[in-house]
Amino acid sequence: MADVSRAKGDITGHPDVSEMRERYARMMDARDVVFLDGPVLLAGLYFAISPWVVHFSGTSPNLMVNNLVLGIAIALLGIGLTTAPRRMYSLCWAMSAIGVWMIISPWVVARGPDIGMIVNNVVVGAVTCLFGLIAAGMVMRKGRET
Repeated sequence: MADVSRAKGDITGHPDVSEMRERYARMMDARDVVFLDGPVLLAGLYFAISPWVVHFSGTSPNLMVNNLVLGIAIALLGIGLTTAPRRMYSLCWAMSAIGVWMIISPWVVARGPDIGMIVNNVVVGAVTCLFGLIAAGMVMRKGRET
């Protein structure tokens, strides 16, 4: 039977303590833009439902489909940033490009966009582009440090 009388939480005597510390440091090193995961996911989810929130799903079905598809794509990027950050940070530039497309899409996709469509897409597109640029800047800074 194992001796469990030792103090809990003290692993200094563990034979693999140095390896565990190195693994923990590597894991935390990959999570340098952890504050972006949730906001990117929320921005994507909002953009996906925005045609129904701003009430232009019936008047501009092309823009509705555009916003739905891009919103799902951005939400998937947010989930990817959470689950596989090292792989997904290389897509930060794509997130910035999608943000730019979100900004100009009311004039390209919709016929005669109203002010609600324009404001919605410009604000969420600018936020998405900003998130992409912040994450890309962190990736570039990280690359210079190594």
